[in-house]
Parts: sequence; structure tokens; C-alpha cells
Amino acid sequence: MLLNLFLICALGFLAAAVDAIAGGGGLISLPALLMVGVSPHLALGTNKFAASLASLNSSITFARSGKVHIPLVRWQILFTLIGAALGVWAVLSVSSAFLNKAVLILILLVGINTMIHKSFGLEDTFKGLTSYNIIIGCLFALALGFYDGFFGPGTGSFLIFAFITVFGFDFVAASANSKVLNFTSNFVSLVLFAWNGKILLSYGIPMAICMIFGSFVGTKLAIQGGAKLVKPIFITMSLLVAAKLIYQYI
Repeated sequence: MLLNLFLICALGFLAAAVDAIAGGGGLISLPALLMVGVSPHLALGTNKFAASLASLNSSITFARSGKVHIPLVRWQILFTLIGAALGVWAVLSVSSAFLNKAVLILILLVGINTMIHKSFGLEDTFKGLTSYNIIIGCLFALALGFYDGFFGPGTGSFLIFAFITVFGFDFVAASANSKVLNFTSNFVSLVLFAWNGKILLSYGIPMAICMIFGSFVGTKLAIQGGAKLVKPIFITMSLLVAAKLIYQYI
């Protein structure tokens, strides 16, 4: 029991630190729970519980640093909530097999595009909000909120990519704003898992505490290291998400 706790806490800390920087922390934290013998449904719920608290901490830390664009995300939060709720509802009746294949292609393209374009996300070229980019921002918040509620893998990577592409943010600002939306969609899933009794608090609480510390460390590293630190980690996590999906598909 103590060894299991140590394992999930250590890997939870690492997962939250990586997730705060570039997304993809679920690739580390969820397998950690499965590794110690937690059943898949309980692992999903427990991971969502711990990860949601960690992402909330990252969101607050990023916001205090001034990296979160409040006038923008206040519009996007509502659309993310609606999208996530619709996604959770849809997953109960629709097969995710097609989406699995589509996401594999998309996440590979995101990673490859980021590697090819050397200056992508390294400079903040944001020129302000317009009616057009607010609408586009709300639409991708709705779509990715739905995706996170329906399926999930790579949501953080897609959000970061969208913030850079649509608004011209650098990787640090994109990561900060994506974390707020990611927490929002995670919260919907968390409520549903809790409602159905799918959270193992004996593992979830200590894991959450370690993930909160991990998210604090990761957020500080992202803010201090800047886009040049975030970009290679973003590429690595995007390709790891793709590798995970390929493994599941095979």
C-alpha cells in the first residue's frame, strides 16, 4: 500500500508538472493508477479528481502572473462547459472508434507542424481582440470542450495549438489560457464521475496534493523558461499522445 502510494504520488507530481507546461500529463498519471491495480473506471475518475485540482492550481498561478487573457477566456469558459456537457452526453450513445482515428491524424499533424515551423509559438504576435477572433475562439472552445468530454487525449495540445494559431500567443500565454479551459471541461467530467461514485479518495487525495505541488513547479518553470522551454516539451507530449493512440489502435 505504501509503495503504491509513493508510486502514484511521485508520478502524479511529474504528470502535473509536465501538464502545466505543455499538456499531456494524463499519459503519466492515468497509467500510474492502473499500474497499482485500480480498475479502469475508478482510475479514470480518480485521475480526473486529482488532475482537476492540479489544473485549477495552474490556472490560478498563471492568472496571477498575468498570462491569462481574462477578457477572452471569460467568453470561452461558457462554450467549453456547454461543449464538455454535450460531449459527455454523446459518448454514452456514440462510438468513439472514428474519433480515435481522426484524432491520431490531427495530433500527428500538430506535432509535425510545430517541429517544421521553427518560429511557431516562440513570439507573442497577439494584436488584440476582434469580433472575428472572439467568435473563432468561442467555436474552438466549444469544439474542444465537446472533444474533452467525449474522448479527451491531446485536448491540452489542441488548445495550445489553437491559441497560437488563432490569436498569435506564444507558447507560455497559450499554455496559460488553455489550462483555464482544460480545467473547465475537466470539471464537468469530475462532477459526473463523483456522482457515479467512481473516485477512489484513498489514492485520489494524496495524489491530488502531490499534483498540486507538481502543477505549481511546472507553471513556474513555464513562466520563467518561456516559449523556448515549452515548445520542445509540447512537441514531445504531442508525439507521445499520438504514439499512445497508435498503440491502442493496433
